[in-house]
Amino acid sequence: MLEKLKQEVYQANMELPKRNLVTYTWGNVSGIDRESGLFVIKPSGVSYEDLKPEDLVVVDLDGNVVEGDLNPSSDTETHRLLYKAFPEIGGVVHTHSPYAVAWAQAGRDIPAYGTTHADYFHGPIPCARDLTQEEIDSGYEASTGEVIIEAFEERNINPVHVPAVICHSHGPFTWGKDAAQAVYHAVVLEEVAKMAILTEQVNPRAAQAPVRIQEKHFLRKHGPNAYYGQKGAN
Repeated sequence: MLEKLKQEVYQANMELPKRNLVTYTWGNVSGIDRESGLFVIKPSGVSYEDLKPEDLVVVDLDGNVVEGDLNPSSDTETHRLLYKAFPEIGGVVHTHSPYAVAWAQAGRDIPAYGTTHADYFHGPIPCARDLTQEEIDSGYEASTGEVIIEAFEERNINPVHVPAVICHSHGPFTWGKDAAQAVYHAVVLEEVAKMAILTEQVNPRAAQAPVRIQEKHFLRKHGPNAYYGQKGAN
């Protein structure tokens, strides 16, 4: 079942240690087949050295395991709710990459200090709020998804234009049109998180890049008249 998607999600998962985004098993990638409404996700606690495509677990959008002998990632409920809330996305990544986690532990949005950030994210990367005790007790992973969705709805942020979030006291989630792009955004997120920390070390009073510069860089790659890259390239 979904063998091609399993291979794609497997390869995306294997990019995480390759890109130094995970330590031990601190991360997971999923990808969804929108036609069937099924998504494929890494099994819980399986090391990347031991992971095989056939280990991946198939889950439906109601949270039922459809195929797989292993338990799906403990973050499955978060992935599931993001797929339901953001129909444009095709892949989700969660890591504990250190620079993004630093901002999450500080409870701060990642400011848009420069053009590298603006090339990929339309404005600051939001930090979703802490969970209440009631939310933790009622279903921690589902509540994590709900506060991410809440942050985007309350701030009127387009999840396609800002394909990342950091969860207060926790860490980052990223997404994209497929699992590979979600990993790409996880790599970029970690780099811009690092750059933002270095910026504040150099100048603790640094201001975000002027909006006109942010808009130019975002729109030249993602706007209706985008001209970055080659025609026909993905």
